[in-house]
Amino acid sequence: MQQSVLTEAVLLGLALVLAWALSARWKQGGHQRAPQSRSILFGKAIFDGALFPVLLLVLAYVARAWAAHVGPLILFQIAMPVLVSLAAIRVGAKVLQEAAGAAPWARVLERSISWVAWMSVVLWVSGLLPVLLAELDAMTWQVGGSTLTLRALLEGLLTAGAVLIGTLWLSSAIEDRMLAAAGARDHSLQRVASKLVRAIVLFIGLLVAMNAVGIDLTALSVLGGAIGVGIGLGLQKLAANYVSGFVILAERAVRIGDNVRVDGFEGRITDITGRYTRIRAGSGREAIVPNDTLVTSRVENLTQSDRRTAVTTSVPVGYDSDVDLVKRLLEQCAAAQPRVLTVPPPAATLDDFGADGIRFTLTFYISDPENGWGGLRSAVNFAILQTLREHRIDIPGHQHAVRLVNADERAV
Repeated sequence: MQQSVLTEAVLLGLALVLAWALSARWKQGGHQRAPQSRSILFGKAIFDGALFPVLLLVLAYVARAWAAHVGPLILFQIAMPVLVSLAAIRVGAKVLQEAAGAAPWARVLERSISWVAWMSVVLWVSGLLPVLLAELDAMTWQVGGSTLTLRALLEGLLTAGAVLIGTLWLSSAIEDRMLAAAGARDHSLQRVASKLVRAIVLFIGLLVAMNAVGIDLTALSVLGGAIGVGIGLGLQKLAANYVSGFVILAERAVRIGDNVRVDGFEGRITDITGRYTRIRAGSGREAIVPNDTLVTSRVENLTQSDRRTAVTTSVPVGYDSDVDLVKRLLEQCAAAQPRVLTVPPPAATLDDFGADGIRFTLTFYISDPENGWGGLRSAVNFAILQTLREHRIDIPGHQHAVRLVNADERAV
């Protein structure tokens, strides 16, 4: 008996060391991957992820089969339920963290999984689990033409939960793979494709889970018809926005990162969801634009073919100013700013002969419009004002000449 227990302890120790070594090696090799792909299998420490307890459980099953040929199993009778519970808790917690982030309900589900797993271990080790299952099997009630037991209902719920957790894991892995393979210009399309795949996988997982609980899936045809009628009558605008979102991301007429002007609002696209597009102006203001608006109305894409964006400022000078000198000074003031591009270079043009003076328009280009241009235009204007004052070039204000006709000359 002691030799059998010693053999089981040695095999368990070998399984633990081997699982630790394999997890450490795979984690070291996984440093080249995206952080999202490591969040479920690997944690901050080796034992914090889902890979280590799953590997330990698999290796423990192999060791258990080996130890069964040596003698009666004693230590494995206690170790196996503990390892199954540990693997279930780690996998469930990591998948929920990846799928829901810091949502409060995710923490509740994590604690529920832990309580159910460890209570099952206690009942199994104490020998009360078969008795409890027999009592649950004896609790029946009639639902229509079917007879349900409390045990079947609980087992169905556990199966449904396991299926949904596996589905969330699979959909998260697929989404991370697709986003990791996306290029800079294909990011929007890859994003909508990953969300579509995730929705399909979750829908299939939900159907499998409902079937595991015992729900007749033929009843969904009535629900599907009701949803179709609701979309056709009351959700037309919402459906149009979702369809428009897929059209936008598929055609790539506008993409995340583009600077656009929609209905007088100008800014950079920061996010495209299924229903709306988020546009952030250089001043920090954000606009939530329904996707249907982007499809049916005029949209100016300022950076689709060229990331360079033109910024202009208007400068008036007196009629007695040296226009060649003014032109050169304005262009030098703009070129001195680090964000202003040298190709194409800043250009000052004489645009108007006003009543107060000559009006120049200074145009310069930037390649990072997402950082805004209000502050840059202000810096250029400050430099222009200081330079014109140093060269004693007049910046005229508004002037009005008043002429009195048939008036007493002494009174004037």
